[in-house]
Amino acid sequence: MSADLMFKNISPEVLEQTKLMKVLVVDDSRTLRRLLIRELNNVGITNITEAGDGNEALEKVRAESFDLMLLDMEMPELDGLGVLNIVKSDPALSYLPVIVVSGAEQFEKTVECIQIGAEDYLPKPFDPVLLRARVFSSLEKKRLRDLDREHIALLQHEKELLNIEQMKTEKLMLNILPKPIAERLKKGEKNISGSYPEVTILFSDLVGFTKMSSTKSPADLVKLLNDLFTRFDKRADELGLEKIKTIGDAYMAVGGLPIPRSDHAIIVADMALGMYQDLTEFNQANGSDLQMRIGLNSGPVVAGVIGFTKFSYDLWGNTVNTASRMESTSAIGRVQITPATAEALTGHFILEERELIECKGLGPILTSFLVSRI
Repeated sequence: MSADLMFKNISPEVLEQTKLMKVLVVDDSRTLRRLLIRELNNVGITNITEAGDGNEALEKVRAESFDLMLLDMEMPELDGLGVLNIVKSDPALSYLPVIVVSGAEQFEKTVECIQIGAEDYLPKPFDPVLLRARVFSSLEKKRLRDLDREHIALLQHEKELLNIEQMKTEKLMLNILPKPIAERLKKGEKNISGSYPEVTILFSDLVGFTKMSSTKSPADLVKLLNDLFTRFDKRADELGLEKIKTIGDAYMAVGGLPIPRSDHAIIVADMALGMYQDLTEFNQANGSDLQMRIGLNSGPVVAGVIGFTKFSYDLWGNTVNTASRMESTSAIGRVQITPATAEALTGHFILEERELIECKGLGPILTSFLVSRI
């Protein structure tokens, strides 16, 4: 048979692969092994390892990788069927294509080998042309399987990268938006808003920050502000408040949304008193003397997500404006609250009634100072 006819219909990729492939020939007959090796050499396969029995074959496939195994069925101690069973049941070895070499009297075992996972079979005495055809067919199948595995591995890698990016996106959304709102946004909702009849809003503003900013570098200033606001954020998270935003050195949080709760005023009052504790510890740690004003108010608000390229969860309504006025007209180092908040805190906190306070746009309001827990 001419070389042209021998290699007809064999892809160039497989022919090139034969130069690199490793084949394990397993047979207890040295003569048959020599015949198989010679025929393999004739088609360009030269990287060949021999095994004289089943146990030796298992040792070799566990020690190194092969592209193909030619496996004799009839061998002492551990026959080809036993070897194949072990190879195909081991996830680390099951990738290995196996061509079973068997005699006509072993037909039933040959069928069983095919059922177990043998790639093909070769009858004894084997025909060189049939040997080449079966070998190249197995190699082509292996090449295609390898490509599939590479493709699957690439897809898996891309999926993992996508999952990582999704996790980053979700984490970023949770840093910007309350979790229930972020979940709704992920589901495709565009106009997310709602009315909340009873919430308590907190506004705080640092006193002395502008003066301190003139003595600090921008990097140091941001670091210090981040330190303080991180303390506030942790406290808000522990108490169940939602941080709404920071504007410069001002901090805004709310209790009672997006999940309504009846103790909204109590947890916000605990937050306000705790913020002064955080500020004291911050000043001690950084050798600073910052002070703060805090204002609280309770009532109805409208809340929702605004923005297209940069989302923001914000609140609107007279309740918000009044809470802001409570902060701006409060005394340094004190928490000023409206009558609505005072009513919600009665019996839980010590309050100190204050005189009428003129609030811009709102008129006079009889406010109180939050002192401590009862």
